Amino acid sequence: MDKNGFAVTPPMGWNSYDYYDTSVNEAQVKANADYMAEHLKEYGWEYIVVDIQWYANDAGTKRDRFQYIPFGDVQMDGYGRLQPAPGRFPSAADGSGFRTLAEYIHGKGLKFGIHMMRGIPRKAAQLHCPVFGTETTADEVADPSSICVWNPDMYGVRDTQAGQAYYDSVIGMYAEWGVDFIKCDDICDSRLYREIPFAGWHETEMLHRAIQKCGRPIVLSLSPGPAHPDRAWQYCRYANMWRITDDFWDEWHLLKNMFWRCELWQDHVRAGCFPDCDMLPLGKLGGGFGNGEWECRLTREEQKTMMTLWCMFRSPLMIGAELTKLDAWTYSLLTNRELLSLLGDECRGSQILRTEELAVWKNRNRKTGELYAAFFNLGEKEETVSFPLCDLDEPLGKNGSCVLYELWDKSECRIEGGILRIPVPAHGVKVYRIEG
Repeated sequence: MDKNGFAVTPPMGWNSYDYYDTSVNEAQVKANADYMAEHLKEYGWEYIVVDIQWYANDAGTKRDRFQYIPFGDVQMDGYGRLQPAPGRFPSAADGSGFRTLAEYIHGKGLKFGIHMMRGIPRKAAQLHCPVFGTETTADEVADPSSICVWNPDMYGVRDTQAGQAYYDSVIGMYAEWGVDFIKCDDICDSRLYREIPFAGWHETEMLHRAIQKCGRPIVLSLSPGPAHPDRAWQYCRYANMWRITDDFWDEWHLLKNMFWRCELWQDHVRAGCFPDCDMLPLGKLGGGFGNGEWECRLTREEQKTMMTLWCMFRSPLMIGAELTKLDAWTYSLLTNRELLSLLGDECRGSQILRTEELAVWKNRNRKTGELYAAFFNLGEKEETVSFPLCDLDEPLGKNGSCVLYELWDKSECRIEGGILRIPVPAHGVKVYRIEG
């Protein structure tokens, strides 16, 4: 199965992590799916992704001390495959896994995704669980020297025929459940491995092979970052998206840093292969992190900058907010049709200029010829941007004349002589459709 045949544009959806951390439950997932189906689906939003530790019966019970409880109580079948915790996902209590929840989400016209950790549960190795369809047991498949530095649930999987059989059985089970999207963690980069071989490279290939065999188109997303630019060929060959940053949160210094990261990765964006800027920490966040929810800490100008960069670059878009608590402002950010159109397969984004104070991006629609340009003020005060539009290396009107339509405030201006002079707020952006 060609992995690029079913994710030709950047996936758009909602992920439970930024609000719920490890503790999301079935009712909350359904509520967010209901909201997306009613209010966001028409704009292209379609994935509902249950993030980390959906299999942990005790997730969140010691949040004052641990995000991931050491050797916690995980739900698992007899073949060492993690199962939804029935206390949080009651429809899984009959052993059907996520099948019922996936059917609910599919019934809304949406797609269903889940998080997985690279590897095989330590508990499965300890209990010598059989690997489905083989004479091998989990302790023979597990590599106890390959572990995640921040999550204690898993061992790596050895690059063997039996190891492949384990991944085949897990992905086959996900396919039977109706999973459309997998976010695999501790596989894109690991802070633990630097001078010694990292098992994530061969496990990425094993996951890809398992997806090809399962008979269902499943998007494969790799986390966490930052991804390695010298491994771009591997990400492109075996995955659909991969994180180019560690966890991204609502802080300006992290957002400003993303301009550098997008510069590094802009030439690797293509159909089915998307460097991932990580989630959109908008709206209400953090309700499951133990200290109460908070409102997005980015200013409104910074929020527009984030949405504009993600779309110009053509990153996947995953909303981090609790959707049922979206306010009108956040909703407006997520439903700007013309900005979202820049994610289309016929579009290509590229950086024109980046300094400490200014970044300029363009995005050209190869089918319609439409040209967009974004001017980002990275500085600490409002500046009047003066930019010769000929530097976009695109055809303009006679003597450089053109009309600019701003995508956020819907204003219109005419440029004569080919020089743009426009005030841009601190940390803000002006993004235009340019017509000659």
